[in-house]
Amino acid sequence: MNIKKIGLTALAGSLVATSAFAGEMSVAGGASINVEHTNGGAADSGKTFSMGNQLTFTGSGELDNGMNVSLSFVLDQNDDATASYATKSDNTGTPFDSHSVTISSDSLGTLKFSGEGGDSATSGADTSAAGNIWDSFDDSGAITPTAVGSGNNMFYYTLPSLMDGVSISASFLPSGASAESAVGYAVTYTGVEGLSVTYAHGDGTTVGGGTDQTVMKASYAVGPVTIAASDHSYDTTGTSADNEMRGYKISYTVSDEISVTYGTETIEEGTSQDVEADSLSVSYTAGGMTLTGTMQEIENIDGTTTATEDRERWAIGASFAF
Repeated sequence: MNIKKIGLTALAGSLVATSAFAGEMSVAGGASINVEHTNGGAADSGKTFSMGNQLTFTGSGELDNGMNVSLSFVLDQNDDATASYATKSDNTGTPFDSHSVTISSDSLGTLKFSGEGGDSATSGADTSAAGNIWDSFDDSGAITPTAVGSGNNMFYYTLPSLMDGVSISASFLPSGASAESAVGYAVTYTGVEGLSVTYAHGDGTTVGGGTDQTVMKASYAVGPVTIAASDHSYDTTGTSADNEMRGYKISYTVSDEISVTYGTETIEEGTSQDVEADSLSVSYTAGGMTLTGTMQEIENIDGTTTATEDRERWAIGASFAF
């Protein structure tokens, strides 16, 4: 829904001085109801119900010089649930989530500044082909694959189109206390119908260097079938903290309303036992409603073969778009 038009004043600064311009602010959101249950080991804590509660405010307008400026701001209750609402200096513990300003033009490309919730060139692409199944079980953060170069107050630049089917982007996270600046880049090719291939690489912020992340992803759709594969690796010179995640997925679109997806992931870290996860999901869409059913399992959550570190999970969700 659109909120009444309001005036926005853009200061072009070092770009080009312009007059004030008018733009529209709009708010988008959705509704969802979810229930899930995880069992195995000491994880059998009963069924958990939840609902979606996120709103995204966006606004945009065109400057006199032809450049476009847009603003995005997200409200998400308990986004930083572990902090106190009194900690207002950095918004932790408040419902204020990711926010960014984007400046773009056809000739200069797109520059995005993220005050919070920024993605680096690698983290923006490092979702497993299977959809990060591990994340459904990782309450303690013990198996999170390592990413580099993301954070607050960072820049993300996408070059203008250089050739059909090729997209190039770069990210920059300025140095902080006892840390170096992080730089990343990503290249995506979509020049063949149904095919998407991405390569991304970034350096971390460890003082003295020696940390980097590489992501390779590919997917190909043929008729109702889509197959995808990904490889995410993180290396730290002189330590055993290296990890690698491989993911695979196959999806079958039964009809315009029904689709079935199977995915699998393997995470390797140092000398620990591999973490292995599988997922089978079915979705049904009718009008603005989507019903989803998922069954997942994971083994060796703590990097050992201890039987109590294996889990199973089922989930049912209903989301509504309006």
